[in-house]
Amino acid sequence: MSWWETLRSGMQSIVTHRLRSSLTVLGILIGIAAVILTVGFGEGATSSVNSAISALGTNLLIVTPGSTTTGLVRGGFGSSSTLTYQNAVDLANKIDCPDIAAVAPQVTSETTLVAGNENWTTSVNGSTPAWLSVRGRSMAEGSFFTQQDMNENANVVVLGQTTAEELGLFSPVGETVDIGNIPFTIIGVLNSAGSSSSTNEDDLAVIPITTAQSEFLGTSSVSTIYLEASSQSTMGAADSEATDELLALHGITDTADADFTITSQTTIENTFTSVDKTLTILLGGIAAISLLVGGIGVMNIMLVAVTERIKEIGLRKALGATPAMIRRQFLVEASALGLAGGVAGAGLGLIGALVIPDFVSNKIAISWPATAGAIVVAMGIGVIFGVYPATRAARLTPIEALRSE
Repeated sequence: MSWWETLRSGMQSIVTHRLRSSLTVLGILIGIAAVILTVGFGEGATSSVNSAISALGTNLLIVTPGSTTTGLVRGGFGSSSTLTYQNAVDLANKIDCPDIAAVAPQVTSETTLVAGNENWTTSVNGSTPAWLSVRGRSMAEGSFFTQQDMNENANVVVLGQTTAEELGLFSPVGETVDIGNIPFTIIGVLNSAGSSSSTNEDDLAVIPITTAQSEFLGTSSVSTIYLEASSQSTMGAADSEATDELLALHGITDTADADFTITSQTTIENTFTSVDKTLTILLGGIAAISLLVGGIGVMNIMLVAVTERIKEIGLRKALGATPAMIRRQFLVEASALGLAGGVAGAGLGLIGALVIPDFVSNKIAISWPATAGAIVVAMGIGVIFGVYPATRAARLTPIEALRSE
């Protein structure tokens, strides 16, 4: 029997038993679609995390205060007020901290902005002119505030694009917006930095830190100090210099007693990547179980096919078909079922990757290598789980096969 005849015979058998073949394909289809969506979720989450981290700035170190303790109640990290504006000024000292290129202290409060008949509650950040470069941001229109604005406690503000749109300001430069009932002049709008599932980097307002502390906070403490290392290779040195400087400024001799925390972009990225990998492995395990169930389904269907076609097998052997030919025919049928399930599953997975993000906040990345690999795996499952039924069919003797009822 030629290969063409083997293929024709195998396809004819599959088409003859449409319902049974469809149910077999369904098991593999679900598993393959699950694999593609799992990989897509993992890559999409990783991409979103990397974008969010990149939006923070380049070569960034983030200094946050320690925790507070009231009685027996311990606050979380960042709940203390151990960092001050003067700490940021000292960290900018090139003699003690030569590997720190720029410093941007920041205070933050959730405040309602009012422009005309529109209002919007957002994060109002008080910082210095260095904030723009340290955070890796740029201006879409207008300009950022200057050192003179800081010295004069000027009531000027720079808006993120989302904030400007929510306030109905589409040409906002020169307009006035009330922040906490205090009028501020809009001098610029930031370029978009994008958003993740939890943070919108375009929904904010930035004002001089001196204005924020005098008008809203009445304190010299800051919530965060952003440090920009001079290069990627000096991140470690900048971290050490900042740690030593702050310990000296706070009169702390033991690093374990530090009342602040310094976090790098690499640390944040590694943490999120570790979580993403764990979730991807977990979901991948579930998808693998689906594929295993689909493979068992293929084997069961092929065993049923062997049982139903015993007389056909006996007749083929009596007419001269070798065991290899019989085995080849059943393996072709099994691999065809696997291939059909793989292609259909890949199609369903790709459609899901395009449709599901419309209903959830997570992005699903389409991985073409994973898609191609899933189809190959599906075909391989058909072959592997079809070996036993095919071998069983090949071992039947013509006389036994023809005698069977």
